[in-house]
Amino acid sequence: MIDMQEFARRLSTLGSKSFTSDDVVDLAIAADLRISSELEIDAALAQRLLDRVSPPVTVTGAQIAATEWPPPISSRPAAPPVAFSSPGAVDAPKDMPARSRTSGPARHGRRPDSRRNGR
Repeated sequence: MIDMQEFARRLSTLGSKSFTSDDVVDLAIAADLRISSELEIDAALAQRLLDRVSPPVTVTGAQIAATEWPPPISSRPAAPPVAFSSPGAVDAPKDMPARSRTSGPARHGRRPDSRRNGR
């Protein structure tokens, strides 16, 4: 958790606009929140405030309220977006090739003839 001044300072590092404690109060009013200078801002409250920032910022409430600032930059590439349409089902991106839906081993050649006895 961070205080309001630290939230404003961290928010200022994210964009070209410099934020003050008064700006944080304005964000809180826009989000229908009661806030004071002594209030500790947790991840949920930070997210509600960040949702009111325009233009939107690239961090989450959990990242901005974390003890480590700035948030660590991942060296791994971002995963492609996936849309969940129902529990257990995943819709892949549209450019993915379709796979056949056969089950069991592939059948090649003649089928075994059950009428023949091994002579």
